[in-house]
Amino acid sequence: MYKRRNEIERLFRRLKGFRRIFSRFEKLHVVFLGFIVFALIVDALR
Repeated sequence: MYKRRNEIERLFRRLKGFRRIFSRFEKLHVVFLGFIVFALIVDALR
C-alpha cells in the first residue's frame, strides 16, 4: 500500500511541472480535465 501511495505522490509531483495545471489557467472544467489527460499521456510516453 505504501508503494502505491508513493507512486501517486510522484505522479502529482510530475503533474505540477505543467504550469497550466498547477496554476489552473483554464476556467472551464472540460478544458482543465483535457489538459490533465494530455499531461498524463505525455508523462506515459517518457
